[in-house]
Amino acid sequence: MNLWPTQSRQPIWEARTLERLQFERSLALGCAIESTTASAYVSHLNSYLNFCRLHHRAVEPTEDTLSFFVVWLSHHIEPCSVDSYLSGIVNHLETHFPHVREVRKSLLVTCTLKGCKRRLSKSIQRKQPLTLDDLALVVDALGPSKAYDDMLFVTLLVTSFKTLQRLAELCWPNAKKHQSYRKVPLRHSLTLTRNSASYVLPHHKTSTLRVGCEILLLGEPDARVDPLELLRRYVAACDNLFPHHPHLWLAATGTIPTRAWFMCYLWRFFLPTVSGHSMRGGGATALAASGIAPALIQAAGRWSSDEFQKYICKHPFLLHLLIHGSQNL
Repeated sequence: MNLWPTQSRQPIWEARTLERLQFERSLALGCAIESTTASAYVSHLNSYLNFCRLHHRAVEPTEDTLSFFVVWLSHHIEPCSVDSYLSGIVNHLETHFPHVREVRKSLLVTCTLKGCKRRLSKSIQRKQPLTLDDLALVVDALGPSKAYDDMLFVTLLVTSFKTLQRLAELCWPNAKKHQSYRKVPLRHSLTLTRNSASYVLPHHKTSTLRVGCEILLLGEPDARVDPLELLRRYVAACDNLFPHHPHLWLAATGTIPTRAWFMCYLWRFFLPTVSGHSMRGGGATALAASGIAPALIQAAGRWSSDEFQKYICKHPFLLHLLIHGSQNL
C-alpha cells in the first residue's frame, strides 16, 4: 500500500519540535473543561480518595468500589449530585486507569445510583424566583437614581430576567482564578435600534465550539418595566464615564462587576431565599405563564437539556389557568 501523498498541492508548514507539540497539547488539555468545573472535579476526586482511605480500599476503581462509594456518598449529599462526582472521578483517574469509564457505566454502578436516587432523594429546594412585580419594586426604587452603580445593577437585573442569562454571563466570579476575559461581552458588539438591542455573548456554559451567541433584548414601552430604556440609560452613562473601555458591563470603579457586588445589591431588596438563579428562573416562569412553547424557552435560555423545566416554578395546572383563564371570564 502506497501511503505517500499523491500529486496534490499542499501548504508549506514547518515541522514543530516534540517539546512544542507537548506544550501545545498541554494547553489544549487544559482548555478541555471550564476552570470552575475543573475545581469541582478536584473536590470530587478528593471525596473518592477519602472514601478509599476510610474504608481501606485500593484507589483503583472497580464496580464494587464505585458502587459502595455511591451508597456512602448518597447518605451525605443529594443522590442526584452523585452523577457529577462520578464524572469528576472518571476525568481524573482515566489517565491512570483506562477502564474506569467502563466501570462507571457498569450495570452494578448505574443500578446502585438509580436505587439511591429513588430511596434517598429529597424534593428539590429551589431558590425563590423573581417576578415582574419584584422587578418593578427595584426599578421604582433605583430607576430615578443618578448613581452609576444603581443604573448598572438595575440594568443587569432586568436584562438577566428578560434574556434568561446566567449571572456568571453578566458578572465575574468572585475567585480571580475563574475570571476570564474571553467570556466578557464587548461594548462594540452592542447594537441599539428603536425597538431592540443586541450584543454578542462570546462564551456560554453549553457552548462547545466557543462561538458564543447573540443576546436580544426587546423594548416594552407600554410595560411597567422597559428593559430597553434601562439599557439605553446605562449605556449613555457608561460611554460618558468610560468612553474608550472595551467591555460592556462596568462598575463605577472601571472594573467588571463581580458576583459578590451584584448579590450585595440584590439582598438590599430581597431575602437570602433569592439567589443568582432567581432572575433566570423567574424569567423562564414568566415566559411559560405567557404561553411561550417549552422548546422556545429552552432555546432562549441556551439549555442543552430539559433541565430548564426545574426553573419553571409553577404547577402545570396553574400555568394553564394563567394562559387560558382569561378566555373563561
